[in-house]
Amino acid sequence: MFYPERIKNISPNDLVLEVGPGANPFRKSDILLEKKFSDEIEARSQRADKGKIKTNKQIVLFDGEKFPFKDKTFDYIICSHVLEHVDNVESFVSEITRVGKKGYLEYPTIYYDYIYNFNIHKSFLLFRDCILFWMPKSESSLNDFVCVQKLFYMANKAGKKNIIKELKKYFFQGFEWDKKVETKKSNELSEVVFTESEIKFKVSFVQNLKNLKAKIF
Repeated sequence: MFYPERIKNISPNDLVLEVGPGANPFRKSDILLEKKFSDEIEARSQRADKGKIKTNKQIVLFDGEKFPFKDKTFDYIICSHVLEHVDNVESFVSEITRVGKKGYLEYPTIYYDYIYNFNIHKSFLLFRDCILFWMPKSESSLNDFVCVQKLFYMANKAGKKNIIKELKKYFFQGFEWDKKVETKKSNELSEVVFTESEIKFKVSFVQNLKNLKAKIF
């Protein structure tokens, strides 16, 4: 999870479900919902090679589709870095909002996969104007560039992650929701990328000096 500070609306007595907790469940989660994997190799790949879950919290297994809980069982649901692994985001999100009253969603954007193209990621996502847009990666031509992306993927595996830190606000989104989440399947990349006006970079100190020098001389 890249934005834990955005989880603000969990009350002391709330029953909290975490969907797909990976190897490190959130500290305020009460129950963990985990998919039944075919083997440990698949499980490790879905957890970014971080091993088994180490927790004393209750773990509930499911088939990856319908959640085994009644409507509005939970006061809060955390789903971090799971939606990009899902084939049908609309169906999955509807299950989250069915069993929960409010919650938090976090996921990588298309820019993260544009650089690294993790083969376990299935969907591009972007939240804009209160709508969660999603597009199957298979409907894009991103895989045509795997030979180029391989360099960045291998650099990431080797621990070279500065680009992730520097572009974190564009690589990942996270937001709290209340009662419902509107989703829309996209057929155009334009709906899952930031507009030019949404992309803003601070001018570096070095660039400021160059600009000042140019004005003086």
